[in-house]
Amino acid sequence: MTDPSRSDFVVRAADSTIVSLFDARAGLHPAQVAVQAGEARTTYGELAERSRRAAGVLAAAGVCRGDRVALLSENRPEYLEILLAAGRLGAIVACQSMRASDEELAACLDLVAPAVTFVSERAAARYDLGARPGERIVLGAAYERGLASAEPWTRPSAAHAEDVAVIIYTSGTTGVPKGACISHRAEIVRSMATRAELGIAGDDTFVAWSPLHHMGALDNSVSTLVSGGKVVVVDGFRPDELADVVAAERIGWLLVMPGTVARLARALRERGTRPAGVRLCGVMPDLVRPEEIAEITTLLDAPFANTFGATETGCPPCSAGVIPVGEAPTTFPKEQSGYCEVRLVDPDGRDVPDGVPGELCMRGPTLFSGYWNNAEATAADFRDGWFHMGDVLVRETDGRLSFVDRVKYMIKSGGENIYPAEIERVLLRLPGVLEAGVVRRPDPTWGEVPVAVVAHAGETSADALQQACRQHLPSFKVPKEIVFVAPGSLPRNPSGKLVRRDLEQLLAER
Repeated sequence: MTDPSRSDFVVRAADSTIVSLFDARAGLHPAQVAVQAGEARTTYGELAERSRRAAGVLAAAGVCRGDRVALLSENRPEYLEILLAAGRLGAIVACQSMRASDEELAACLDLVAPAVTFVSERAAARYDLGARPGERIVLGAAYERGLASAEPWTRPSAAHAEDVAVIIYTSGTTGVPKGACISHRAEIVRSMATRAELGIAGDDTFVAWSPLHHMGALDNSVSTLVSGGKVVVVDGFRPDELADVVAAERIGWLLVMPGTVARLARALRERGTRPAGVRLCGVMPDLVRPEEIAEITTLLDAPFANTFGATETGCPPCSAGVIPVGEAPTTFPKEQSGYCEVRLVDPDGRDVPDGVPGELCMRGPTLFSGYWNNAEATAADFRDGWFHMGDVLVRETDGRLSFVDRVKYMIKSGGENIYPAEIERVLLRLPGVLEAGVVRRPDPTWGEVPVAVVAHAGETSADALQQACRQHLPSFKVPKEIVFVAPGSLPRNPSGKLVRRDLEQLLAER
């Protein structure tokens, strides 16, 4: 007897995508507002039509299923309609960072080889994209003319559930950008898991102020559009504008990143803002001062999300818990998410007992689908049927998970991931620099910042080296302090590798 679950018609019946689910919402509530930016409103019906026309623009440019569409822009409504448009063709949106250096952007574009690149007017003025292959479309007047003349794409979505919907970049341990491939399936299940565990309603508003090229804003915007809510697009962290939105909208999850909590609290306090309703606020409380958590939750009358996830995993594996309103916690044990499996393992891949630190491994339907065009990194992180996150945690006696450290000493600064090696590479390229090591330093605003220890052959200043770094790195990756030491004094192990813990101790002693 044939297993019916393997029949093509059964598989197709479960083959929903973010586009097909959005279209279902648009069919039910075409007049409901889907996206808002300032005074501009776009209904579900209008967004569906605009995304079909944008798909027509892409089709006319020869874009097919599996092709990459690069998107380099600040937060603006077109970001979401381009994501839907690419999905209609089965194409993949590669989300470029507006904070990238020229070198980083070039590497990210070269990695995915886009057939079409959408670029905002602001980005076009900032970056010289050069004579890169593929068509380039500037958002604004030129983009609108293209939509007006395009033949709308009216066929069903060419994407399948396991097709990649978006590529979000994350630096590797060597600093080389990796493109995390997130499928339609993963985006859909991330939405379901987040809403089920954190109590977010389908028609709640989401405020997309953090960069849409990051998981936080992108995942939650997609979740909102497939659930029937409204996405309010804000161009970056603008405390007064966010306070106005808080007063006017019933918000599901208000993301407040480390480094922005105190500034938003000040705006809410000074304006006397009375929230219309916020179910949940915050992310990554480990990097936020306890008194700031107590204040922001009191002002918003909303608990703080005690999250631990990643671009590759979504909110799981450990984001089910919250910090109550008004509490100033001194520890941040995490609750395991219900939509994943978790192991803590030693370097040999063996499970560690409770109370013993181990690397966090996860599997579940929110996981990404590997790194684009990087089989080596994918194989390294997916082992024995589990995704190895590279983070060390410990399971407490009550089953909760406490973060210990990053396996590769990644620095989390204001929601951005910084790897020391990429800064060290830049420093070592500078004239006179003999040795360089970068470690983290706690910071009251950003949670952590990078600090460099440098051995120099001649005479130079920290300001000169920082200025040189700015030519190759975005500002948040430039070392906030540079300490000079004698050549040969950086701590190394017998194989010559830098011992970062000893380097941190050296700095502490100074």
